Amino acid sequence: MKFTLKIVSATVMLAAAGVAFAQKGETVRIAFMDPLSGPFANVGQNQLKSWQFVADRLSGKNPAGVKFEVVGFDNKGSPQETLNTLKAAIDQGFRYVVQGNGSGAGLALEDAVEKYNERNPGKEMVYLNYAAVDPAMTNEKCSFWHFRLDADTSMKMEALTSFMKDQPQIKKVYILGQNYSHGQQVSKFFKEDIHRKRPDIQIVGDDLHPIGQVKDFSPYVAKIKQSGADALLTGNWGQDLTLLVKAMNDAGLKIPMYTYYAGVTGTPTALAAGGESQVYVVAYGHANHTGDLAQIANDFHKKFNDDYYTYATYNGINLLGAAMAKAHSTDPVKVAHAMEGLTVKSFAGDVTMRASDHQLQQTMYITKWQKARKGEYSVENTGFTFVPIKQMDPYVSSTPTSCQMKRPAG
Repeated sequence: MKFTLKIVSATVMLAAAGVAFAQKGETVRIAFMDPLSGPFANVGQNQLKSWQFVADRLSGKNPAGVKFEVVGFDNKGSPQETLNTLKAAIDQGFRYVVQGNGSGAGLALEDAVEKYNERNPGKEMVYLNYAAVDPAMTNEKCSFWHFRLDADTSMKMEALTSFMKDQPQIKKVYILGQNYSHGQQVSKFFKEDIHRKRPDIQIVGDDLHPIGQVKDFSPYVAKIKQSGADALLTGNWGQDLTLLVKAMNDAGLKIPMYTYYAGVTGTPTALAAGGESQVYVVAYGHANHTGDLAQIANDFHKKFNDDYYTYATYNGINLLGAAMAKAHSTDPVKVAHAMEGLTVKSFAGDVTMRASDHQLQQTMYITKWQKARKGEYSVENTGFTFVPIKQMDPYVSSTPTSCQMKRPAG
């Protein structure tokens, strides 16, 4: 009996080792779906390069020993085009998808992947979301196949208002945002959170504008000036933030700006054109990390003369590599199960993919725009940088979830 057990144990160990070895050297193909043309093309192009650069960097140098290949698909930022690119990726045999720019596209993708997987057992796909921050995606519309690497709108607002409540000079805030789920939620969560933390702060304006369509923000800037606001809050990104900053420069409006995405392509150059200004960003990373991430950013800049700022690419590839090693497989069903509750080392301490809703729990930062000192990273070659002035442990921005996801066997 003992002899039999030893044989069985040895067989199991050898089988496990064989499976673990089987995925080493495999190439995992990832379909990137974001705007590569249109008003937000500069952001999408940067982020595609970021995914490809990190995938190449960590190919073979991950716990699973797999290689990663990222291929770009242009969804033009549209939910409908996203469904078309998903079909193209499926036809080309992709099993992993990454997307981030726009929660409208993200929600369409999340729903489509869920439905596709139900209809096609054995051909399932996993969706890694690196920037679509609608809380619904990990709450009432959550899916087993969706994993968010960014912090959602409500999480960032918890962190941002925890900082703003301690700024006594803030008395009157103007809110300006893009008229889609993210912009609407920035306004909603700010009003709720700041009322709870600093009920004395007045909201003196609350405007939404069409996303990607406004060419001249001077009428909005005039309204901000007229309101007497001493601070501006905006969730704008890409062209919509860059043009807003330009209009503020032209009008000579110098009030503190509290943002989510001031570090995204094009906006730092516009900020620098206005000289010194008080601009704050809430994010899970910043331009002046040290170690491996700093080396990646420097090498990325040398290769592309562009900034590496989508740090979720680093966490995403690391999570996939660790999950594939844990699952002894590159099969999306097994890898998805392995990612649940998985903790990996990041550039800012450990990060954990919360099992209940697939929302990454991670450190948050408030950074401030200022002239770069010796040794600090010059953002977009402007001579300015974003310096961390407050670091918050994951629990500070962690928010509860209402997710009730349906899990497949595996």
